[in-house]
Amino acid sequence: MDYNYLYWFLAALVPVITGFIWYHPKVFGTSWMKLNNLTQRELDKGNMALILGVCYVLSLLLAVGLTGLVVHQAGFFSLFAMDYEKAGQEEIKALVDNVMTTYGDRHRSFGHGALHGGLAALMFALPVLGINALFERRNWKYIAIHTGYWFVTLLLMGGILCQFI
Repeated sequence: MDYNYLYWFLAALVPVITGFIWYHPKVFGTSWMKLNNLTQRELDKGNMALILGVCYVLSLLLAVGLTGLVVHQAGFFSLFAMDYEKAGQEEIKALVDNVMTTYGDRHRSFGHGALHGGLAALMFALPVLGINALFERRNWKYIAIHTGYWFVTLLLMGGILCQFI
C-alpha cells in the first residue's frame, strides 16, 4: 500500500498548533496552569525549542500509528504484507490488488478519519489520561482539559490522514 508520506509530517504539526491554541491563557491555559500550580514565569524558563522539537517527533510517531486506525485499507493490506512481494505468491498479489482496486477508496474522507480520530481519543486518550490522573490525585477538570485537547487533535489528525495519505 502506497502512502503519501508528506501528510504524516503535516499531520504531526496538528498537536503543536492545537496545543498553542488550546493551552493559550485565553482558552484553557490559565485553568491548566492553576491545576498544575504553575506560573507563567515558571513556564517561560523551559527550553521551547527542545520542547517543541520533541513534541513534533512524538507527534510524527502518533501520525504514523493513527494511520492504521483511520485508514481501513491499511489493516486489510497488513494481513498480506509479508506475502505480497514474495515470489510465487501471485494469487495473493492478485487478490490484494483486486480488493484495493475495488475498495481502495472506501471510507477515505476527512469526516470518516475525524470520526475514528475522535473515537481514538475517547477509547485510548481518555482512559490513559484518566488512569494517570487518578493515581496523581488530579481532579476531573484536569482530565477534561487534556482529553478535550486530544479529542480535537486526534479528530483533526485522523481527518487529514484519512483524506490525504
